[in-house]
Amino acid sequence: MTILPDDKLSQSTTDTALENEAIREKWGDFAWTEENAAKAKDIVTRYPPGRQQSAVMPLLDLAQRQVGADTNTQGWLPVPVIEFVAAELGMPYMRAYEVATFYTMYNLVPVGRYHVQVCGTTPCMLRGSDDVLAACKNKGMIKGKTTPDGLFTLTEVECLGVCANAPMVQINDDNFEDLDYDIMTDILEKLANDEPVTPGPQTGRQASCPEGGPTTLKHMAEAE
Repeated sequence: MTILPDDKLSQSTTDTALENEAIREKWGDFAWTEENAAKAKDIVTRYPPGRQQSAVMPLLDLAQRQVGADTNTQGWLPVPVIEFVAAELGMPYMRAYEVATFYTMYNLVPVGRYHVQVCGTTPCMLRGSDDVLAACKNKGMIKGKTTPDGLFTLTEVECLGVCANAPMVQINDDNFEDLDYDIMTDILEKLANDEPVTPGPQTGRQASCPEGGPTTLKHMAEAE
């Protein structure tokens, strides 16, 4: 566990959960909203009696989303919130903490309203992920940091499983694919201006179909 002063929280690149008095004071009384309490109860009932600890991943995700709703960000998991989830499931805090620190879907430090995760693995790198990162950099982003206005957090991640549509990024829950410098810049500008953006391939193709349309079984595609 890393203890940092308040003014260093948004600059931390640690993958270890943060703890200080301000965090404890703000999140120490964390509890589900009425809506999320119902969701949590439903999630736990999916598992056999005595196996409720298996719900730790979806409950951590639900808690992160509630923190995000409270802070108008993508959400993160303060230590007291992880403690709350562990207590809900009757498991040691350290077991829940181990899950939160293993999976990158959980944010252990505060992030911005939009968490921009750029894939830098080989297929995306060969297809232009450096240009995508350059577009982010030219909008004031630094890897591992949150912009001063709290709008964007930039992270470089490993494969996100959309290699056929490389390069791609994940922004909060959505994938944006077939990117280049200009397309990425346009997406970031629209997000900054609260304008709608369309997830998925940005070149007009359907899913990961060939660019330019079908190359085989064309009669089936035309029948649709």
